[in-house]
Amino acid sequence: MDNADSSGPLYFRQLLMGRDLATRDPVARQMVNFAYLIGDRARGEAIVVDPAYAPSELVDLLEADGMRLVGALATHYHADHVGGDLFGHSIAGVAELLDKVQVPVHVQRAEVPWVTRTAGIGREDLVEHDGDEVISVGDLEIRTVHTPGHTPGSQCFLVEGRLVAGDTLFLQGCGRTDLPGSDPAAMYDSLVNRLARLPDEVVVYPGHLYSAEASATLGETKRWNPVLAPRSAAEWLALFGG
Repeated sequence: MDNADSSGPLYFRQLLMGRDLATRDPVARQMVNFAYLIGDRARGEAIVVDPAYAPSELVDLLEADGMRLVGALATHYHADHVGGDLFGHSIAGVAELLDKVQVPVHVQRAEVPWVTRTAGIGREDLVEHDGDEVISVGDLEIRTVHTPGHTPGSQCFLVEGRLVAGDTLFLQGCGRTDLPGSDPAAMYDSLVNRLARLPDEVVVYPGHLYSAEASATLGETKRWNPVLAPRSAAEWLALFGG
C-alpha cells in the first residue's frame, strides 16, 4: 500500500498503519489510518503528518531514505492521528515521537487545547497556525487549509498538487460530525466552500483507507462522493447533519 513518489525534488510517502507499519497492532489494522511523510529531497528534510501507532518506525523509515525529520503536522486531535487513549487502547503518537526527536508539532490554533489533552504534550511543543499559512520544509511549501467540522481545528495540507485531507474529506464520505467539537454546518462549509473549490486535478489523500483506492483526483471525488452532491446547506444537513 505504501505509495511513494520517487520522482523529482518532492519526497512524498503515503503509509497505511497496520499494513506498512505497526503491522502487529490490531487497533492499527482495524482503524486503517494513513500517515504521510513529505519533504524536500534535495535538502534531505521532511515532516510527518499524523504520526500515530508507529512514530519510531516512521523516523527510522525517513532515516533509511536519507531524510531528516524537521517537524510534525497534525490534521486534528483524535488519538488515532496524534496518539493517546482510544476507547481504552493506548496509541503511540506525537509524545513518543518527541521522545525520539525534538521537532515542532504544527496544529491549527483552535485545536491546541484538544491536542494537548489527548496527546499528552505541552503547549510549548506546539506551533499554532491559522488558516491559509505556509509551512516550509527545505524549499518546499506546505499550505494549511483550516477545515472545521469534524473537529474545531481540523486542517488539511496542500503541497505540489496534493491535498492531505485528514478526516475532513475521504474519497467516499467525510469525517463524523457527532463527536465532541464537531459541527455539521461548519463541515458543509469546509467541504463545499473550501475544498470543493480547489482545482479538479488536485489529488486527494485521505486520513483513512475507507475506499478501494488510496487516492483520487478531486474531480473524481466530486463525481462519486455523496457528501459533495447536495446543492444547498439545508439539503446537506438533512442528509448528513446527524
